Amino acid sequence: MEPHHETVFLEEAVEALEIAPGDTVVDATVGGAGHFIKLLSKLDSTGTIVGIDADSDALNRAKEKTTGKAQKNLPRIELVENNFRNFSAILDKLGIDKVDKSLFDLGWSGFQLTSGRGFSFQQKDEPLLMTYGKNEGNSVAEIVNSSSEEELTDILRTFGEERFARPIAKAIVHERQNERILTTGDLVRVIEVATPAWYQHRRVHPATRTFQALRIAVNDELGALRDGIASAVSRSRTGGRVAVITFHSIEDRIVKNMFRDFAYEGKGTVVTRKPIVPSKHELETNRRSRSAKLRVFACGDSITKKTITHSIQRLYA
Repeated sequence: MEPHHETVFLEEAVEALEIAPGDTVVDATVGGAGHFIKLLSKLDSTGTIVGIDADSDALNRAKEKTTGKAQKNLPRIELVENNFRNFSAILDKLGIDKVDKSLFDLGWSGFQLTSGRGFSFQQKDEPLLMTYGKNEGNSVAEIVNSSSEEELTDILRTFGEERFARPIAKAIVHERQNERILTTGDLVRVIEVATPAWYQHRRVHPATRTFQALRIAVNDELGALRDGIASAVSRSRTGGRVAVITFHSIEDRIVKNMFRDFAYEGKGTVVTRKPIVPSKHELETNRRSRSAKLRVFACGDSITKKTITHSIQRLYA
């Protein structure tokens, strides 16, 4: 399959960030570089853009797309191979104290589907890696072949909300006693054996939630998400914005709750009380956008419930 990627919320995310020409902007997930190039186009020579990705291929795509552009009026461009959970450390190394706008796109790109690291089980049989960085030590194969039945069940329930977590975990443990499960095809066959026949004829493949759960676990995606967003908010100037695009309910709940808590603590305001969802046109032209949600937070001092309560108490003391 020829690598292809259509950026979700290309216009909406950039518009929501309200980029000014001299801003310092962080694209925390370069991926297919669609957002990166769009963000860069909003900046001039007084601005700075930092692109972060654990996958060096993503950074190379961004570099290729900026190479050959007229050098006049380009912002400072920094491309960093790292995990966005290290947001603050990356800024420190670049000598950047505060940023104005940050974007996190938590979807994985079409390029990753053809990376040969096991992200897709519908293309061909691939090694069970599912790591974003090519040289990372852990792999899904290690989790599948070494975790206990209880541990596997917990992973599938917590990160995949898989209704058949227990039978799938049990089938994995049983199968690996005969032979190690090392490829996407091996794992799909085990999942199909463990799930009812009626469940296998649904629109969504029965292996989808298991693969999601294992990918999240091996990359500690939810921990990285919490660390990255917290750092982005703390390193933002007053008036800055943080936008996050999620693709499943677990991520979206984390972002929603973090933004709510930041607002309550007086760190800013939730711009999107309800998440932005794909337009009818985007749903028709980009199938991967169907579960996408965009939330935006404006950083800076705000009146909190706690502050209001204390003010009322002082008034009637």
